[in-house]
This record gives sequence, structure tokens and C-alpha cells, in this order.
Amino acid sequence: MEAHGSGFRRVLVLAFCVAGIWSAYIYQGVLQETLSTKKFGPDGERFEHLAFLNLAQNVVCLVWSYIMLKLWSSSAGGAPWWTYWSAGITNTIGPAMGIEALKYISYPAQVLAKSSKMIPVMLMGTLVYGIRYTFPEYLCTFLVAGGVSTFALVKTSSKTMSKLAHPNAPLGYGLCFLNLAFDGFTNATQDSITARYPKTTAWDIMLGMNLWGTIYNMIYMFGWPQGIGYEAIQFCKQHPEAAWDIFFYCLCGAVGQNFIFLTISRFGSLTNTTITTTRKFVSIVVSSLLSSNPLSPKQWGCVLMVFSGLSYQIYLKWKKLQRLQKKRKPM
Repeated sequence: MEAHGSGFRRVLVLAFCVAGIWSAYIYQGVLQETLSTKKFGPDGERFEHLAFLNLAQNVVCLVWSYIMLKLWSSSAGGAPWWTYWSAGITNTIGPAMGIEALKYISYPAQVLAKSSKMIPVMLMGTLVYGIRYTFPEYLCTFLVAGGVSTFALVKTSSKTMSKLAHPNAPLGYGLCFLNLAFDGFTNATQDSITARYPKTTAWDIMLGMNLWGTIYNMIYMFGWPQGIGYEAIQFCKQHPEAAWDIFFYCLCGAVGQNFIFLTISRFGSLTNTTITTTRKFVSIVVSSLLSSNPLSPKQWGCVLMVFSGLSYQIYLKWKKLQRLQKKRKPM
């Protein structure tokens, strides 16, 4: 009975994590697309300063992580705050490019483009480190790359294009892939930091990254009289609705990170990858239904192609994990 109760509690916790991640990030995606396409006020003004979202997100997550460290973390000996300065640069530039891309491509297109993160990883692994990958791994990459490429080439509906401020798809996809490149450097630097300082917690990383992100974005946006930060604040004063959208956008990001950390600590990174991957697919469906961004049958075929590749990749990781666990069991 005790084992049964323990198993039931794990299922409840997992369901709680899934609901939290999906709710936070799907709603954040809707808000992000709304801010990039919505017209505010009687004059139909657009919120052009999308990079301001990064500063707002940094500030909210910085405060959130500080509170969590004070309330829940009793560990000491984590990485010093200054070690995150280089990762802070790429983590500031990368998300800014991802948000800026929404001026030129739709949100579903951005989600698909950013789902192809494995492609630059495999290319760098093969060209720089001489890593050899298996046929199933190449098949996953082919499905994802083929789906993203075909989606980019398929003509987007005129209704969707009319909602974008400056339709220029090649620039939008280019910004997405630069975003992936910077994310790769950020992740590698974070891994290096945690390897040097094993006692570093997820909250330490969150605090350090958002501290430097806040510093860099404050300098960029308020470092001179004509900085875009002043214009963004003025826009929010004139259109309080936009300010509330920004606040809820940042709150969703902070809450979502909490559920991700909980999932990783209780169930491992593979479970978290599965949840976040399926969340991306649901985000595309929700965006298409709620934001009046209709996808053509060909585009839906590309979406299924991409997520078939991602699902197969998760299955391969699960099989590999099962084999490792069997080897660890005592004979």
C-alpha cells in the first residue's frame, strides 16, 4: 500500500509539473505573439520595442530567484556571480534575436525554427570534434531539418502576413538560427560553470544569468538619452494594456522555470525534454486557433514532420537511458 501511495503521489506531481509548464509557456507564447502583432489605442500603434521584454523578464526572474534562494536553498559554495558574465552576454543577445524575429515570421514558424536546435549541435560535433552519429540520429535531424525548411518555403497565408509588422521571412529565420547559436554557447558555458562549482544550484544559475542580463540590458536600453527603454516605458504609460501584457509575460516565464526545475529534480532531464517538446506542438495549435494564424494543410504536414523527428529523438534517449540503467544494476 505504501509503494502504491508513493507511486500515486509521483503521478500527481508529474501531472502538476506538466500542467504548470504547459500553462505558463503556452500563455507566454500567446502574449509574446500578441505583443508583436497587436495594435494598441485608437491610432493602431504597435509595440515596436520587443527587446524590452528581455529586460523585463530578467528583472522579474532576478527577483524571483533571489527570493527562492533565501526561502528554500541552504547550500553554499555555488559559483560566484561574476562567473556568469560571458554567458550573460550571449543569453542577452540570443533571446533578443528570437523576440525580434517575430516581426518577420509568425509564432508557429519561430517555434519550429527553434526546435531544430539539434542541427547545429550535430554539425559542430561532426566538424569540430569528429563525433560519429548513428543512422537513427541522422534520421531525426533529417525529419526536423526537412520539416523546418519546407515550412519556411510554403507560402504563408495573406491573413498571417498582414498581422506581421515587416514581413521578411529570410531575416526572421536567420535571427532564429542566430538565437540557437548563442543558446548553444550559453548552455556550454553553464555546463562548464557547474562542472567547476559542483554545489551550484539551479537557483544560483538563474540568479547569476538574470543579474548579468539585467546589467547588460539596462546599459543598452537606458545608457543614453535616446535609449529604447525610455520609449518602451513611455509606450506602456500611454497604453497600460501593453504594460499588463508584459508583466504577465514575465510572470509566466518565472513560473515556468520553477516547474522546469521541479521536473528535472524529481523526474530527470529526459522527462522535462518530453514535456517541453509536446508543449511546443500544443503552442502551435493554440496560436493557430486563438490568434487567427491559420496554417495550410502543407504547413501542418511540416509541423507533424518536425515533431515526429523530435519524438523519435526522445524515444532514442529513453532507450539509451534504459540500457545504462540495466548496466548499473548489480549482477
